Amino acid sequence: MIFIVGPTAVGKSAVAVELAEKRSGEIISADSMQVYRGLDILSAKPSREYRRRIPHHLIDILDPRERCDVTHYCRLALAAIADIRGRRRIPLVVGGAGMYVRALIDGIFGGAGRDDEVRRRLDQEASGKGLDALHKRLKEADPIAALRIHPHDKRRIIRALEVYEICGRPISSFRKEWGSVVAGEAEGKGVCDSRNLGCRLVYMGLRREKDDLTRRIEERVERMCAGGAVDEVKKLFTLRADVPGTMWQSLGLKEIEGYLEGRYGIDEAKRLLTRETRAYAKRQYTWFTRDKRIRWFTVAPEETARETAEKLNAWISSLKSEVAAENCSG
Repeated sequence: MIFIVGPTAVGKSAVAVELAEKRSGEIISADSMQVYRGLDILSAKPSREYRRRIPHHLIDILDPRERCDVTHYCRLALAAIADIRGRRRIPLVVGGAGMYVRALIDGIFGGAGRDDEVRRRLDQEASGKGLDALHKRLKEADPIAALRIHPHDKRRIIRALEVYEICGRPISSFRKEWGSVVAGEAEGKGVCDSRNLGCRLVYMGLRREKDDLTRRIEERVERMCAGGAVDEVKKLFTLRADVPGTMWQSLGLKEIEGYLEGRYGIDEAKRLLTRETRAYAKRQYTWFTRDKRIRWFTVAPEETARETAEKLNAWISSLKSEVAAENCSG
C-alpha cells in the first residue's frame, strides 16, 4: 500500500493520479469532507478528468444528513482496500485528514465512543455560559488537552469534556497511549508496518515552501469563488436544519455565510477563507510532522505533477530493489 499525505493545496490529488497510473493503483480519499455529496467545490474534490483516469473511492458516498467520524471512515476505507487488493491492484490512500490517516494505519485509539446526550448538554452550556467557562473546566479536568485546544474550538472542547465524563480520565491520556505506536520508528524512513492493515506500507508526504503554498491557496480560493462556491453554499444552507454537525466543519461555509447574510462583501469572504485555509494547512503540516515515519518530498514551484510522481515512483522502485538485494544476501 501507498500513503500520500500533506497540507491542503500542496498538490496531492494530481500527483496521486500520475503515480496510480504508473503503479496500477486506485485512490482512496482520506478527506473528511469529500465523502459528502454536494460539497464539491469547497472540499476541492478531484476533477472528473482525474476520476475518469483512475478509480477514486470514498468520494460522494454520503448524504449531507449523514454523520461521518473516524470510526465510520475506517470501516469504509478498509472495505475499499479489500476490494482493491482483491482485484490485485495497489491502494493509494491520499489526503490531509491526519486523524483518519493515523487511525487507518495504527487503529483507532482506545478512547470513548460518543454520547449524544452529554454532547447536547455541553453544547447548551456553551451557549448559555460561554466557551470560556467550558475551557476553564477543561483546564481543571485535563490541563494537557486544554493547552492543545484553542479556547474558541467548541467542537474539540466539548469532545474532550465528553470523554472525561464518560471515562473518568482525560482524553490526553488516551492520545498518549495511541501516540506510542510510532516510538522507535526510523525518522523519515518512509516504510513502516501497519498493525491495523496487516501489511507493510510506503508512507510519503508532500510539502512546499511557505510562499509557494500561500500562493496556491490564494489561487484555489479565487477558483472556488469563480467556479460556483457561493451557489454551492446557498444550496447546502437549504438543508441546514436537517444536517448534523460533521459537514459544517468544512472550510468556506461560515466565511461565505457571512457574505450571504450581508455582513461583508465577497472580497472579505475570500480574505477570510484564505486566512482560515492557511491556518488549516499549518495545522495539518504540524500534525503530520509529528509522525517520524513519513518520508517527505519537497515540491518545487515549477515542478509538474508528473515530475513529482516520477520522483516518488523512482524512490519506491529503489525500495523494492533494496528489499530484493536483502533477500538475495539472506
